[in-house]
Amino acid sequence: MNQIDELCINTLRFLSADAVQEANSGHPGLPLGAAPMAYTLFDRVMRFDPADPGWINRDRFILSAGHGSALLYALLHSYGYDLPLEQVRNFRQWESLTPGHPEYGLTPGVEATTGPLGQGFAMGVGMAMAERFLAAQFNTSEQAVIDHYTYAIVSDGDLMEGISAEAASLAGHQKLGKLIYLYDDNSISIEGSTDLAFTEDVCARFAAYGWHVQTVADGNDVDAIEAAVKAAQTETGKPSLIAVKTHIGYGSPKQDSAKAHGEPLGDDDLAATKEKLGWPVEPRFHVPEDAAAHMLEAGRRGGQLHKQWNQMLEAYRAAAPEQGATFDLCVTGQLPAGWDEALPVFEAGGGDATRNSSGKVLNALAGVLPTLIGGSADLAPSNKTMLDGFDAADAEHPGGRNFHFGVREHAMGAAVNGMALHGGVIPYGGTFLVFSDYVRPSLRLASLMQTHAVFVFTHDSIGVGEDGPTHQPIEHVMSLRAIPELLVLRPADPNETAAAWRVAIERGGPACLMLTRQKLPTLDPAAHDITGGVAKGAYVLRAATSPDIVLIATGSEVSLALKAAEELAAQGIEASVVSMPSWELFEEQDDEYRKSVLPCGVPRVSIEAGTTLGWQRYVGLEGDAIGLDRFGASAPGDEVMEKLGLNVENVVCRVKKLLGR
Repeated sequence: MNQIDELCINTLRFLSADAVQEANSGHPGLPLGAAPMAYTLFDRVMRFDPADPGWINRDRFILSAGHGSALLYALLHSYGYDLPLEQVRNFRQWESLTPGHPEYGLTPGVEATTGPLGQGFAMGVGMAMAERFLAAQFNTSEQAVIDHYTYAIVSDGDLMEGISAEAASLAGHQKLGKLIYLYDDNSISIEGSTDLAFTEDVCARFAAYGWHVQTVADGNDVDAIEAAVKAAQTETGKPSLIAVKTHIGYGSPKQDSAKAHGEPLGDDDLAATKEKLGWPVEPRFHVPEDAAAHMLEAGRRGGQLHKQWNQMLEAYRAAAPEQGATFDLCVTGQLPAGWDEALPVFEAGGGDATRNSSGKVLNALAGVLPTLIGGSADLAPSNKTMLDGFDAADAEHPGGRNFHFGVREHAMGAAVNGMALHGGVIPYGGTFLVFSDYVRPSLRLASLMQTHAVFVFTHDSIGVGEDGPTHQPIEHVMSLRAIPELLVLRPADPNETAAAWRVAIERGGPACLMLTRQKLPTLDPAAHDITGGVAKGAYVLRAATSPDIVLIATGSEVSLALKAAEELAAQGIEASVVSMPSWELFEEQDDEYRKSVLPCGVPRVSIEAGTTLGWQRYVGLEGDAIGLDRFGASAPGDEVMEKLGLNVENVVCRVKKLLGR
């Protein structure tokens, strides 16, 4: 390590340690130990333009060990991103750009929200998958408009999490040669030595996954780290793991102990660390001029690379104007004009499962949205997520649009987020609704980051039938509604399904589609503004001039509500029926519209084949919620619905009881 390298690395170390000390909160251990490998990536390897953090062909860097966020902020500030030193000083403070864990969309240069360990690891796999797909889709023999790497620093904790095992297995199978992870191998976690719980041979495990594995014995040896990264770049048929042996809390009195992990060093130990590493104790947040100039130069080099890429892109557009225009639309997240004209309209009178309708919509959209890509966690025939006529994505078919995620729901959810974060694609992933529990951490992060990702959840109720209570979701729709900023759509028929896909595609942000296994009647598109109604979250399907009751239903229970309304009418009770595919969209409407759908002073009954918890929002204390507050049972779906009260007779009885008739 030469003098300028050491100066820059110590600058990063002590910007981080000072930030933690100033906040009296945070994790100084990782920054002190991992600063050399992070410096090596930013200074000697990566291509990035701090003046334009969103450049589509930049190298991606993920700090999967998000608790070490102070290091990331020190890097971003030092390498010229729009993150002033004052923000580093305001680490973990109210409304600062430097929160306790990195947040995508808040801090310039942060590629993913990390902190839940393993998530960054798995999102990076999705980014590498998106990069390879876009390269195959758009690159020509003359111009490689997409050609970059995805890097990450991962920790012992990341590699203990199950999601990273799923994602590593998937990445190895996919042979993602442009995915390079540096493993901060410091042998310490919160409780103490990793030997307490983690004694496997990590390198052997990753080799078994099909990764290219290297080790660097000294985490301060930037030349050895650089050489390992360069060797990883030459291995084009395997993702790479570089195990770098580091010392948590390097240079401090707490080095190599759990005490260095998650608490400030303290004034005395921080001073001792600075003295040991030849750094001035005061002032805090000291940035030597030579270090600042050196690190900013890397960003300037990246800016020049970006300019050269722009020139190549102009030549690309000139050589193939149509393809260039498509590329521009995709990478800017714009939709082609008239794309929604491809959405099918289903005629009334028939019927189909909404999972089947979703498959038809997906395949119609695939023809007009060239970067609509995705797949299922080994359930494509059941989820109807296969794009007909397109290859499965793998090393031999990098432009394939069908992704086989395997039985890896955790990794699939995070990989779909990673694809969306990469940009240029509209990704989706499918599984049964009951297994949304396995996707939930990724759904929560999708909502925090507002990734444009679509999650297709089929087999959405006890209508699943014979598979029984293990596969019959009860609490899942409501639990997903509880996640802030997550759009939940439970369409009632084929046309509502098409409208739900339209919302999910054009709105941006994460969306969950809840779809049936069983057939449902098709609503008449000529009689109702189904597209507009779904876009508003709820609409009146059956109007009554002076209703005695309002029946609110979602998904498969809408047809039940319509049948119950007819029976109630025969008994002299007028019911209006409201289809409410999305609470979130309905809450966005103005008071006038919401009151037109749910008029004041009229009793309400909700009908949904799931937990009744939460429906009080719309039916009030004086109304009634028909649903399930128990698990289901194994029997044919129609029989389970009947036995558990999702039938006309029970709805009519409950309405009459509510009205006192």
